[in-house]
Amino acid sequence: MTAILPWVALIITIIAGWAIVKRYSTAMVLLFAGLAMLLFAVCLGVHGFLPKGVKPSGFVLFDIFNLLKSIATKQTSGTGFLIMVAGGYAAYMDRIGAARALVHVCIKPLKALSSPYLVLVLGYIIGQSLVTVIPSAAGLAMLLLVALFPILIGVGVSPASAAAVIGTTAGMTLGPASGTANLAAKVADLDPIIYFVQCQLPVAIPTLIVVAICHYFVQKYYDKKGDDVYQQSMLTEKEQPRQVPLWYAILPCLPIALMIVFSKLVYSAIKIDTISALFLVWVLTIIIEIIRNRNIKDTLKDGAFIFKSMGGMFTSIVALIFCAEFFAEGLKVTGLISALINNAQHLGLGLNGMSVVLTCVVSLVTFLTGSGVGAFSSFAALAPDVAGSMGGAASAFVTPMQFASGMLRAMSPVAGVIIAVAGAAGVTPLAIVRRNWIPMIAGMITVCIANWIFLG
Repeated sequence: MTAILPWVALIITIIAGWAIVKRYSTAMVLLFAGLAMLLFAVCLGVHGFLPKGVKPSGFVLFDIFNLLKSIATKQTSGTGFLIMVAGGYAAYMDRIGAARALVHVCIKPLKALSSPYLVLVLGYIIGQSLVTVIPSAAGLAMLLLVALFPILIGVGVSPASAAAVIGTTAGMTLGPASGTANLAAKVADLDPIIYFVQCQLPVAIPTLIVVAICHYFVQKYYDKKGDDVYQQSMLTEKEQPRQVPLWYAILPCLPIALMIVFSKLVYSAIKIDTISALFLVWVLTIIIEIIRNRNIKDTLKDGAFIFKSMGGMFTSIVALIFCAEFFAEGLKVTGLISALINNAQHLGLGLNGMSVVLTCVVSLVTFLTGSGVGAFSSFAALAPDVAGSMGGAASAFVTPMQFASGMLRAMSPVAGVIIAVAGAAGVTPLAIVRRNWIPMIAGMITVCIANWIFLG
């Protein structure tokens, strides 16, 4: 009877995919899909699915919820807490104006250039670099819509081209400030800064070049074609931006600088992890704000904003991650993953072929749902098992999967960031998607090739 379990899991997965596409709560869909698979497995006599160190309750149905508790506890105290702190820190930097100062400093040199599409390409490169310290795709896009969008329009680029490029600036979510990058590092059993330098950068650099070149020609072609239908732009500022010194641009970058200096890459006698670095700079920034503003009450209120944002990160991302891992456990227990691996081995796909298969799965789910976090977190936990069974490193699987979760989001018409930039430009999301699909597909092909060369 257990032979039918993989087919049951496949049917449940298809139903879950349909529900996510229909905009049901992704976390709840994954939770109940995982629960359904585990219940079917238990009914067909499958036991012993609890992780090492978790004691059975004596009643197998209770053990399912012991499994959920174990996953939630592990994520909330480990990677999940790291994601919460990183997201809270990024939100605090945005609140005090430091993120805006960083964007202003980076965008300023573009004003000296006269070639519209060269400015467009450099704007993309700067924006994609900024994602290492401003990891929110929507947050970065909103900042660039204020700082970069007028510059691009001023040099002669169409609003649709400017919005399309801004919508892809967070395509590759790089660095230890990114939630998906932290999850990928955890899955690959690497320190986040080591994962960034040794796994992400070798793949990201050639991909960045390819996407930039594609943007140059694709946006120029569509601007020359000139068949975009414009409506009223929805670009508005929610509040008056704070005026801060330009040297505040250093603050969002400081945690990454500290982690690079005090690591195996530079000086290993002293070590500082991601959370400690973020908290250190957060406290330092509060002290700087008190000295600069001389308003202790308001400054401390701003400082406490990090905790509010951490709660938001738990609701939107961390809860999704442990529901997704519960779903992944259901896939494992039913044997669907083992069947997938066995079939891939029989087809002779090998390590790189299987990496492409998993990357395509994440790409498809991201495109259909517009949620890169949901797609990646659903399948990231499978990478170590697949890698172990095929004699490879988990990083070779998880890196292209993680990049796919961002790059395919940039060409999904239902992604929040694409809807936002389309509204800013006064065009439909589909108009942005048609300008982005060639750069993003070319980028993903480059990701797979670079991953095979450097990590495979």
